Amino acid sequence: MAQNFNINRPQFPKLAGKGLSILILGIFLLILIVKSTITIPAGKAGVLYKTFSNGVVTDQTFGEGFHFVAPWNKMTVYTVRQQEVFEKMSVLSSNGLEIKLDASAWFQPAYESLGKLHQEKGEDYVERILLPTIRTAARSVVGRYTPEQLYSSKRDAIQKEIFEESSKIVKDEYIQLNEILVRDVVLPPTLKDAIERKLKQEQEALEYEFRLAKATKEAARQKIDAEGKAVANKILSASLTDKILKEKGIEATLELAKSPNTKVVVVGSGKDGLPLILGGQ
Repeated sequence: MAQNFNINRPQFPKLAGKGLSILILGIFLLILIVKSTITIPAGKAGVLYKTFSNGVVTDQTFGEGFHFVAPWNKMTVYTVRQQEVFEKMSVLSSNGLEIKLDASAWFQPAYESLGKLHQEKGEDYVERILLPTIRTAARSVVGRYTPEQLYSSKRDAIQKEIFEESSKIVKDEYIQLNEILVRDVVLPPTLKDAIERKLKQEQEALEYEFRLAKATKEAARQKIDAEGKAVANKILSASLTDKILKEKGIEATLELAKSPNTKVVVVGSGKDGLPLILGGQ
């Protein structure tokens, strides 16, 4: 025999047609608001793409902060603060030897032209534009110098020249290049050793020349000093007559005679008629 059980089921309030419509509309508006806002963080900027208009907005760059964007449009965010990219490359010197160059670039997209950069170059502009430009400029510049120049005295020069040549190219590509840094120049080991030996020999030769020049100057100084002393002695000898010498001897004898020690002074018994002092203690 079948039995009937009464099960207590929760009762939900039934929404009237108007209330349901309001709820659905509220949910739709909430989703619309969420999908229609974007916050651009510090150091970044946005480019707007309008689906039902003219596509990329090229005459306006959207800065940091909160923005409303229609759900059918799209905002692409770029980093606009200074960035650094590293590049290692192999280039040839003026005599055809392979040189490895370790460099980096400081750059940032041109803020006012961010829309044009996005439209014409794309988000991968670093790989498509900047790095190939640096490689081309580096090969062109390094090809003007010998390995010895690259290793020793010309690193600052090639750094400056790579920057100048790269800047000429990217200035029309909506990229602001701030600096090129050549961090390391790597030569083949045998060539590096040969250059270091040559530089060491050059330094030793320069040191020898310095010592030789110093010794020559010292000899010249001593010669001038000796000549000066000889002239002074000649002048002094010419001025010391017999009468002057006797007078000086008498003055010295009188000074000695004034001392308290016991002594005998014999006047006129010395050489050249000068007094003699006997028995001094």
